[in-house]
Amino acid sequence: MPMPAHIAANAGHAYIDGAWAAPKGARPLDVIDPATEEPVAQIALGDERDVDAAVRAARKAFASFSQTSREERLALLEKIADVYARRAEDIAQAVTHEMGAPITLARQAQAAAGLGHLKRVIEVLRNYEFDERIGKTTVVTREPIGVCGLITPWNWPLNQIACKVGPALAAGCTMILKPSEVAPLSAL
Repeated sequence: MPMPAHIAANAGHAYIDGAWAAPKGARPLDVIDPATEEPVAQIALGDERDVDAAVRAARKAFASFSQTSREERLALLEKIADVYARRAEDIAQAVTHEMGAPITLARQAQAAAGLGHLKRVIEVLRNYEFDERIGKTTVVTREPIGVCGLITPWNWPLNQIACKVGPALAAGCTMILKPSEVAPLSAL
């Protein structure tokens, strides 16, 4: 099972402000396939300068993204789910390499769970009431809170990414995602 080329090509980079960039800290770390105990990729561990750059970019993007309509966020989430579905095999391969999951489990549970969560977020967002009338004079409005910091574990990486990223996007929030350094490939 070869590592998908786009994953291997971007493994040493962070996606900040709409572009892949080498982290400023750039301390290398091998990603070990637990099934073979061999390195399958090398990532670069960033430092506080990379976090600061990501936070600045997310804050800047929040100003406009928080103002997007439900329809715009639905279109974005539907596009993400569509690309995710088309890339499901690449995602399953990445999970197999990064956490040693048998390919059948990676396909049927790991990759499928993330897509299922994204589809559920889309379904909820279609009819979600952002404004709730309480009594005759009060309206509670639910609105984007700001930049979300998301950290995900190694053992269910796609499940946790989808459970966090999907709702944040649906609400109009921008985010910083820090996947596990042990299982970062499926996030790419």
